[in-house]
Amino acid sequence: MAQRNPLAWLPSIRDAQQARRSTRPQPPERSMDPRADHRPHSDEGTPPVQDSVIDAAVYVDGRRQEGPVDISDVADLHRRTPGHAGGLAWIGLLRPASSQLLEVAEEFGLHALAVEDAIVAHQRPKLERYDDTLFVVLKSAHYLDAAEEVEFGEIHLFVGRHFIITVRHTDAPDLSVVRKRLEDEPDLLALGPEAVLYAILDAVVDGYAPVVAGLQNDIDEIETQVFAGDPAVSRRIYKLSREVIEFQRAAQPLLPMLRSLNEGFEKYDTDAELRRYLRDVADHATTVAERVSGFRDMLQNILTVNATLVTEAQNDEMRRVTEASYLQGEQVKKISAWAAILFAPSLITGVYGMNFTHMPELDWVLGYPWALVLMLGISVALYVVFKWRKWM
Repeated sequence: MAQRNPLAWLPSIRDAQQARRSTRPQPPERSMDPRADHRPHSDEGTPPVQDSVIDAAVYVDGRRQEGPVDISDVADLHRRTPGHAGGLAWIGLLRPASSQLLEVAEEFGLHALAVEDAIVAHQRPKLERYDDTLFVVLKSAHYLDAAEEVEFGEIHLFVGRHFIITVRHTDAPDLSVVRKRLEDEPDLLALGPEAVLYAILDAVVDGYAPVVAGLQNDIDEIETQVFAGDPAVSRRIYKLSREVIEFQRAAQPLLPMLRSLNEGFEKYDTDAELRRYLRDVADHATTVAERVSGFRDMLQNILTVNATLVTEAQNDEMRRVTEASYLQGEQVKKISAWAAILFAPSLITGVYGMNFTHMPELDWVLGYPWALVLMLGISVALYVVFKWRKWM
């Protein structure tokens, strides 16, 4: 990294921020975020910055120094550390108020735009350089087995020549594990803030592996549900698709970020072993990004197959209904045909059963045989007609 050149306006950064806050519109990052912001936007009643500090220490040659208890002490000790090139200040903040973060910005000379992004939060993963300080935003992910969903976190890092500041607005991920790992490897920590940045990147990318496994398991279960005809599977596909998209937004930007970091490490002649570690992280991140991209394609295909199966099931149901209607119509035709055949004899017998006095056929010798022949003839004729029309 280049030699530090402190900016002349940094001592008044808090006053400048407060003056702009009262005159300019709400930052677009906050206005676009539908989620409620519970952080205090006023300095009234704001606790001291130390209340948001999870851990703060100065390391010399990779070993933690005893003594500092607040931010100003850490900054002073960091500046007074003999052999300044071998000193590293590492401060971890959790849910700091804007005034608290501004206090840290004054102590370490952080750029106002980067500080504003860290205050607003809900940023996309990115890597930005402000003079000799890097501002890095990372998205962590954690798979919740019970709920079968992905929980996302966000880390903001300010990486200077001799300091690194981490800002989290959620409990996850727990960077204390990363700090302990580095404190157990003083030779690695002695490489400076780049080593801390690598370790955090490594922890974030390693945390993606269980998420990938969990999403793969969910997709396998969804495939089973689809071919089992589960009607609730469409809702689950949609929900999982949203999680995969959000996960892709967290993992995909890491690839250009890691390429840029690797180029910077080579430019500033960072330790060769650290560059190899960073390339290993890049390989893992590439694998994750490819898997997540494959998940999106798989879910799209599953959604298409599900829609096809639903359409086929609807067509089968319509065919069954049509067949049932056809069979019902055939039965109605048969019943109607027999009713018509039986109606003719009934009509004739009904006419001659009225017993009127003046009915010539009653005195006719052949009247009875004729009536029988007429009933039989009409019935046979109707039967032949209905049979020919395939009503019977």
